[in-house]
Amino acid sequence: MTTANTAVQCRARCAACCIAPSISSPIPGMAGGKPAGVRCVQLLPDDRCALFGKPERPAVCGTLQPAADMCGESREQAMTWLAALERETRP
Repeated sequence: MTTANTAVQCRARCAACCIAPSISSPIPGMAGGKPAGVRCVQLLPDDRCALFGKPERPAVCGTLQPAADMCGESREQAMTWLAALERETRP
């Protein structure tokens, strides 16, 4: 993984950050959180978040911002990077 953290815009139809990482806090429709590699139930068919900008959106989701090192050049690179981060930070 690289260490660059340059801010970028979200890639359309990516949603890697809503699939690859686990989320331990409750999400509407996923009371126990979300396991790594599982698509969040709040992802719309076009891979946008149904909770974006709403108070019920988990705080962790709002703090995860797209960055060059996380997003890479493709959705596949983002999924790989986030999956590696998930493994490296597992208790």
